[in-house]
Amino acid sequence: MTFLYLVRHGETDWNRERRIQGSTDIPLNETGRLQAARTGRLLSRRRWDGILTSPLSRAYETAEIIADAVGLGEPTRFDEIVERAYGNAEGMTDVELSRLYPPGSSVPGRESREDVASRVVPALVRLAEERPHQHLIVTTHGGVIRSVLNTIAPGSPTHRGVPISNGSIHSFRLRDGELELVAFDDPIEEASIEPGSADLSEQNALEQRESAER
Repeated sequence: MTFLYLVRHGETDWNRERRIQGSTDIPLNETGRLQAARTGRLLSRRRWDGILTSPLSRAYETAEIIADAVGLGEPTRFDEIVERAYGNAEGMTDVELSRLYPPGSSVPGRESREDVASRVVPALVRLAEERPHQHLIVTTHGGVIRSVLNTIAPGSPTHRGVPISNGSIHSFRLRDGELELVAFDDPIEEASIEPGSADLSEQNALEQRESAER
């Protein structure tokens, strides 16, 4: 059985400004690097067989920091898990998005959740099949993780309405050719939200909104 631990990248300035990133390549800020280092320390409690990452720099640098912490080499690029494209909404704040495109509206150029799931879920299944009995870290994005969750565990109450925070860890396994959710906010990362951190709804405005969407 193969286990995949999906990690959301650390914070960027656009996360802090509540701007929609999508496929726009925004780097980590210093807080994001600290979050990645903290996640790396948590993951170092276990043994890992490899680390793969979205090609966008915020995910790639997160993977580099984690790889160093857990004793792995250079991360492998995994293009299929790049973040959801948000089309005309990229660069907008959450307030601007809500004003121009209220929930339920169509955003020109935005990739649908179904399209995201159709490229990401089969790619993760192939990865797990190609590397049987391994434990792999996969650094990716909130929109990608949300699409996976809504596809493979649509009825699970554990993630409905709960934001996917920067640096958080979510575990999955391949059983009989299908991905299964092991743990949303896996207990390995229960210490990743430090006392005194900003409220998650402030850190992750877009993810807060999308956590309620199907």
